[in-house]
Amino acid sequence: MARTVRFHELGGPEVLRIEDVEVGAPGPGELLIRVDAIGINRAEALFRSGNYIESVKEFPARLGAEAAGVVEVVGAGVAGFAPGQAVSVVPAFSMNAYGVYAERAIVPAAAVVHRPASLDAVGGAAVWMPYLTAYGALVEVGGMRAGDTVVLTAASSGVGLAAIQVAHRVGAVPLATTRTGAKRDALLKAGAAEVIATGEEDVVERVRDLTAGRGAEFVFDAVAGPGVLDLARVVAPGGTLIEYGALSGEVTPYPGFELGMPALNMRTYTALETTTDPERLRRAEAFVISGLRSGAFVPTVDRVFGLDEIVEAHRYMEAGGQVGKIVVAVDH
Repeated sequence: MARTVRFHELGGPEVLRIEDVEVGAPGPGELLIRVDAIGINRAEALFRSGNYIESVKEFPARLGAEAAGVVEVVGAGVAGFAPGQAVSVVPAFSMNAYGVYAERAIVPAAAVVHRPASLDAVGGAAVWMPYLTAYGALVEVGGMRAGDTVVLTAASSGVGLAAIQVAHRVGAVPLATTRTGAKRDALLKAGAAEVIATGEEDVVERVRDLTAGRGAEFVFDAVAGPGVLDLARVVAPGGTLIEYGALSGEVTPYPGFELGMPALNMRTYTALETTTDPERLRRAEAFVISGLRSGAFVPTVDRVFGLDEIVEAHRYMEAGGQVGKIVVAVDH
């Protein structure tokens, strides 16, 4: 039996329960992992509340797609892993099929990467979702290059902070946006070239000023909703507006027609585009590990909760005050 977080109905953080669940043995292509730390992501809050891109198929339901731990049992047909190895689980599966909010969890081997010796469990649970999302969208899909400018919304999130570092890694210029000036110093310290407080400044005017009127080659947006109209106005001709989240919860218009049909590319992105493609994941893993080894990438952990505090961890995430990743440590 393993203490496992489940929920029996849709709702707020209070629906989460810690229950003893039989884990079983891994099947073909699977690994049984002792979970030491769990990376908390907004996707889990959306899944729990019924607002995710995928609906819960049955109750009780599980949560979690990012974790760090140690391999305990290797399923049939799995190569490259052995009991005792330190690993990380990356988001590469449906939470209707697997969940890592637990002391032990069975996961597909295709969603597991070896954890560098330089990363402890907390770091190993904090690094992959942010960097895979930022790298996959901006470099693998977008083709971001040296000299490009990228505007980052929700820049104090784990993905936003990772995107700042990814931009520097390829020689691009990251412009961070945040609602107020309260996080300005933290974002500048994290490497943002400039910080724009959207509640206090005109985003369009500031980006145009900072780019000598050219605009940004990329806008990497986690908010969506009506704000995409202004974000689209700052995209340079032929540039790309990438939507990887919908924090606003509002309807997102397509801005191209209202703005007179500019040379605007607009697309959605989820980390699954990278993690479910073996070749893309191989390149992404190499990129992230290279950055970690060089010191260019440093996972930013805002706060660590215990597994018994999972409800509080979700409440803290939904309050939106964090700078970096929220991690849950699992005591054994």
